[in-house]
Amino acid sequence: MLLAIDCGNTNTVFSIWDGESFLCTWRIATDHKRTADEYYVWLSSLMQLHRLEVNISQAIISSTVPRVVFNLRVLCNRYYDCRPYVVGKPDCALPHAPRVDQPASVGPDRLVNTHGAFDRHGGDLIVVDFGTATTFDVVDSDGAYIGGVIAPGVNLSLEALHMAAAALPHVDITLPEKVIGTNTVACIQSGVYWGYIGLVEGIVRQIRAERDRPMKVVATGGLAPLFEQGTEVFDAVEDDLTMHGLVLIFDHNRRLESA
Repeated sequence: MLLAIDCGNTNTVFSIWDGESFLCTWRIATDHKRTADEYYVWLSSLMQLHRLEVNISQAIISSTVPRVVFNLRVLCNRYYDCRPYVVGKPDCALPHAPRVDQPASVGPDRLVNTHGAFDRHGGDLIVVDFGTATTFDVVDSDGAYIGGVIAPGVNLSLEALHMAAAALPHVDITLPEKVIGTNTVACIQSGVYWGYIGLVEGIVRQIRAERDRPMKVVATGGLAPLFEQGTEVFDAVEDDLTMHGLVLIFDHNRRLESA
């Protein structure tokens, strides 16, 4: 079975793929100091809790935090006796090479999302990922990543607002009942929520105008369902897009090896 690992700036997600579906998906805070042994204890405990008896023999990793990759490699080598593919490394081929100025500098998560979205929706896409940063990835008609936009993430903006203005409290993002807030918390929630709705709709509009063609919009990330409630710009919301993309890249490399 395949262990797919998506390491982001905030959280790291582990999923087990049996060849047809994901048996389970678990999330842990990203910490570059966490050792391979700690990962294994955590994973094996969850497997026992869910009464999963699986034989992991293959792995693929996507990581936006380079310092975490070493211990994830050790986890796969030591406990699952396999050498993982790492997206972005020379020995991990992509189904469609990115067409940008510096391909090696593109975040692995963005490349993975590109391939996952293209497989499900075809080309001419905008993939909006609500993560630590809010990213917009543009997928060409042939599936290649051709660039995008990076904006501050929602929670990052809330934290920055709280830290920069001593009198403003830290609040959780939610869909406000009204646009006009009648207290400080409601005002902040409205500003952030509708501000990001405006940001997403505005950037999508500009990308479509620049590309001068119809383009579908696919949203992913933990906050995507929340923002879907405030706009009709999304054609689809996919919570497993990154994991789907990792499976596709893994299968692509296996086919190349067996050819």
